[in-house]
Amino acid sequence: MTFSWTDIEEIAYQLTETHPDADPAAVTFPKLKAMVESLEGFAPEPGQSVNEQILEAIQQAWIDEREDAAADRARQAEADGENEDEPGYSPNQPFR
Repeated sequence: MTFSWTDIEEIAYQLTETHPDADPAAVTFPKLKAMVESLEGFAPEPGQSVNEQILEAIQQAWIDEREDAAADRARQAEADGENEDEPGYSPNQPFR
């Protein structure tokens, strides 16, 4: 699958997968441009250029994607911890 500069959501997803430890808010636009251009499957349309507005949209979508991924991991961890086969906490001496 290929994508170009206008495929903001796909770029954000790919950046999240490729650079999981990067802080999108701390990435400069020149670095962000280089990161996007190095993504596997990135192929800008002929004559298509990128501007600050597109880079800003990519950066915000990347931030949102990371937050969504973190929320998904938290929900999954919570679901994994709710195994009904395992006993939950019970105090040694119940309150009377």
